[in-house]
Amino acid sequence: MAAGMDSLLATGNAVHRYCRADVLRILKITAQQLAGWQKAGLVAAAETYSFFELLQLKKIRDLRGRHVRPAIIRASLEAMRRQVAGMANPLVEAGTFSAGSRVVFRHRGAALEPLAGQFVMDFSPEQRVVSAKVRAMPAIENVGDMFVQAIGLEDDSTTQADAIHCYERILQLDPRHAAAHINLGTLYYNRQEFAAAELHYRQAIEADSHYALGYFDLGNVLDETGRVQEATQAYQTAISLAPTYADAHYNLALAFEKLRQPRKALRHWRAYIKLDRSSPWSTHAANQIQRILATEPLKVVFRRMAR
Repeated sequence: MAAGMDSLLATGNAVHRYCRADVLRILKITAQQLAGWQKAGLVAAAETYSFFELLQLKKIRDLRGRHVRPAIIRASLEAMRRQVAGMANPLVEAGTFSAGSRVVFRHRGAALEPLAGQFVMDFSPEQRVVSAKVRAMPAIENVGDMFVQAIGLEDDSTTQADAIHCYERILQLDPRHAAAHINLGTLYYNRQEFAAAELHYRQAIEADSHYALGYFDLGNVLDETGRVQEATQAYQTAISLAPTYADAHYNLALAFEKLRQPRKALRHWRAYIKLDRSSPWSTHAANQIQRILATEPLKVVFRRMAR
């Protein structure tokens, strides 16, 4: 969500700024703690902070309070950016909590531990408390701050209707808010309201034609509704914008399998395992490669290519 988030940060910076003393007082942290996080590369040094940066610092404070080391936080942020194309700031764009000494991000209805590349299926009571704290942050009429509030509301299934309302309010104020269209579309997708989801994904792409995540999500809803050929076109566009978008390669390979085009699927299975070598999905991709290569016509083709 890089383009959308840049515009949001610009909006937030113009309206809400907190001096260093305010940040220390609001978050109940020391100057030494803040300086340590800056030295560790978790947050940029600054004299004033936007609401978004305040939210980042709050999440860092909470993770450090659960004894997650700064190096793990930094590595997790970098891994999340690599694994989710278009995500510029995971601390703002995804729900965040700890699982032991690791950081887990809640994104698009699932919990992902990015260092291992694995989804976490269960949520502990402690994790639900973290979500509730994010949801309790004060409501502000600024569009950027409303977006942050909506993300917090998404973290709890009991408040997702409120999240939908919040995103709809954002889009009334800014109809071309691409990130809000994506997140609202995903909420509708998870409710199996596919027509509404598709509408918002298409509007996100219209607002930002270089939004790889928008094309990926559009491909998912097209695939889900049986328009597999159209889905392949959407996935291919996502890959053209973000060649290392692993999930897009994976879903495109699946789509080509459905269309009985194994040679095209093979190319994207191979691309996927180059990007993901350790998750259960990479094991499935490797099995698909072996299955496709086991067909005699393809063996001949690849022997010739190898010469």
